[in-house]
Amino acid sequence: MDAAPGRPLTPSIQDVELDVFLEVVYQHYHHDFRGYARASLKRRLHQAGVHFGAADLSALQDRMLRDSDLFGALLGFLTVQVSDMFRDPSYWRALRTEVLPLLASYPSLKLWVAGCSTGEEAWSLAILLKEEGLLDRTTIYATDINQASLRACEAGVFSLDRIAGFTASHQQTGGHHSLADHYTDAYGGALFDRSLRRHLTFTDHSLATDHVFAEVQLVSCRNVLIYFGRELQERAVGLFRDALCHHGFLGLGSKESLRFIRGAAAFSEVVREERIYKRY
Repeated sequence: MDAAPGRPLTPSIQDVELDVFLEVVYQHYHHDFRGYARASLKRRLHQAGVHFGAADLSALQDRMLRDSDLFGALLGFLTVQVSDMFRDPSYWRALRTEVLPLLASYPSLKLWVAGCSTGEEAWSLAILLKEEGLLDRTTIYATDINQASLRACEAGVFSLDRIAGFTASHQQTGGHHSLADHYTDAYGGALFDRSLRRHLTFTDHSLATDHVFAEVQLVSCRNVLIYFGRELQERAVGLFRDALCHHGFLGLGSKESLRFIRGAAAFSEVVREERIYKRY
């Protein structure tokens, strides 16, 4: 959507302005960003103001209320859409060597990728499971609050110019096959195998407002908690605790930790350097 003419949003957004804006978003669109980290939200709303040509946050709010399509585009700024397949290969290597051999003892598996963005992590997990012979008995729930991201995630098509990077990261995980075995060239990009897609379930879920929907053996929620305030972080970790079965696993991002989080006592460290935990 092209920016409208006019002076873009000023960099300085006051807390009271932000409070009003987030409350309006919650009441009108039922998306709750009130517990997100303030500094990060202000930066992203400034970027949105520049993009849409809004003079201030109030102007952006007025346009958002009058145009639901604009709000859909605004979600792309409010939610972080940065992901890669096999991002931080050492994390995926640890899943392959330390976690999946233990999960192999279950007759069926349910795994949850929380905050899946455009799907790179969910598809990576499906590939990892297929290579380890576990995919046929697995359902992967990939959830996000952004419907546009979920549609992209479900399509499983990624730009060809990203494949070299994905391939290098996959090789570093100790992959048994070439990443090329899992996709074909189609639609001007790399279309990942529909045999992987059959084990992926994509659904709208908010860590801020929704509840546990299934018992799972693994939750992977990477680089999401860093954008939450402390109270919302604790809510999310509580959801993960409640969703995980006894001795289920939780994987976080490289800059995230359960340290100082209420509810952390329910977990023990499995691979400390990769932020992988086990539920007691």
